[in-house]
Amino acid sequence: MAVVAGVDFGTLSVRVTLVDERKGPLGLATAEYPLHRKREDPDYATQAHADHMDALARAMRGALESADLKGEDVAALAIDTTGSSVVMVGEGMEPLDEYYLWCDHRAKSEAEEITRLAHQEGLEAIHWCGGVYSHEWGFSKLLHWLRHNPEKRDRLVTALEHCDMVAATLTGVTDPSRLKRSICAMGHKWMWNARWGGLPPQDFLSKVDPLFDGIRHKLAGEYATSDVIAGQLTPYWAERLGLKAGIPIPVGAFDAHWDAIGAGCRVGDVVNVVGTSTCIIAMAPDTRPIQGVCGVVPGSVDPRLVGIEAGLSATGDIFEAIARRAGTNVKELSKGLEHYRPGQTGLLRLTWDNGDRTVLVRADLGGITLGWNLLHTAQDELFAAIEGTAFHTRIILERMAQGGVPVERVINAGGIPQHNATLNQVYANVLGRPVLVPNGIPTGLGSSIFASLAAGSYPDLESAQAAICLPFRTFEPDPAAYAVYEQLFRHFKALYFGFGGISGPVELEDVLRDLKRISALS
Repeated sequence: MAVVAGVDFGTLSVRVTLVDERKGPLGLATAEYPLHRKREDPDYATQAHADHMDALARAMRGALESADLKGEDVAALAIDTTGSSVVMVGEGMEPLDEYYLWCDHRAKSEAEEITRLAHQEGLEAIHWCGGVYSHEWGFSKLLHWLRHNPEKRDRLVTALEHCDMVAATLTGVTDPSRLKRSICAMGHKWMWNARWGGLPPQDFLSKVDPLFDGIRHKLAGEYATSDVIAGQLTPYWAERLGLKAGIPIPVGAFDAHWDAIGAGCRVGDVVNVVGTSTCIIAMAPDTRPIQGVCGVVPGSVDPRLVGIEAGLSATGDIFEAIARRAGTNVKELSKGLEHYRPGQTGLLRLTWDNGDRTVLVRADLGGITLGWNLLHTAQDELFAAIEGTAFHTRIILERMAQGGVPVERVINAGGIPQHNATLNQVYANVLGRPVLVPNGIPTGLGSSIFASLAAGSYPDLESAQAAICLPFRTFEPDPAAYAVYEQLFRHFKALYFGFGGISGPVELEDVLRDLKRISALS
């Protein structure tokens, strides 16, 4: 058995996990990089490719040191990243600009134009990404960049998702025709599907904007699942990372999709990867398009199954914002939350602080909190926000089930569930079913599993999961709490679809009165 390196690029840092396939995780290290924001433009969020690669080198060497290993002991390397995080490159695959990070929301109008024309033209792809093309996704960001960087347009050779750019850099690919592109990334964010011959037709893209003329050719390459090898580590990057040259690197994917694999996801599971935002991942042997669900893509999670993705645009970011406004941090503000009872605060929180990713797919919405009085505290709001993210998750799981996705087990993965038992219990009580949480940090295990497959250590994904994934802790729902949340969820659902513009007029006269009633009984 071999030692492999799993690389997980998050929003603010990269984590490298070294895993021995018999003994489990041996060592890990993280390295941070800056996120560039503009106070005058809250939709702006970028990062530099050079910062990412420098951080990867630091984290890899730190992980080797923490595990007391030599680089020559590492047999394979696999990479997952955030998405859709897009970089435009010129000749030699040199970046022309910084990444449009996943949380960059500048491309709202571009997304609306793509969605509108897709429905007018009867484009099949639009139905497989929930009926709405998002401002968070690749074509929207590429078009925004083309419109706002006229001096760089002629130098554009191609655009890449972060996971594909890192793999290309490490394997020395400088010719776009030699690229291997992630079906996970391109299927969920760029409307790629073998079902209709790959990307949307060029004539459709050119109708969106003539700036897209020829763009389908520029997005050339081999589109592949993560059981395919992207290439081998170059001598230059081997030296920088402290590894040996020539080790295999598989085609990458998005962090949430591989986090689901690392959390032990199988058919019938829904994995909530709860971090700064929430990605909700499921798999099925086959399924149909689901209105409002971000993507239904064959091979995007398990190469042999259909991957389904949904999510919340902000989760941990909301908790952080509440704590920041209170002049503290989430850890301090969370002390005592375990004593809160369902509905105790009298607050009902719609967690649209960063818009709605699923099922409304609307960036123009804002957070709403109902029921304030003069004695409410920031801690009350934090608890209501946890309840709100749980209610929103239930909306999504109900939509997925209606679309034929089997929902038998709920797994809370990502960083936050490891440190917030209150959140896990609230989710169990709101969903009315057990919530499983990996007993340890699962981040990076998904990339380690695909690195193990690349190293040839296991015959299939299930075998690798059985050896590498962690056991679960279980949070059982409390029947009395579930009964309270059933009452609150009725109001949440009505407000969600009412303010979301789906259900038409909503009767509001009983909401505040009922919040007070439930609070008094708690």
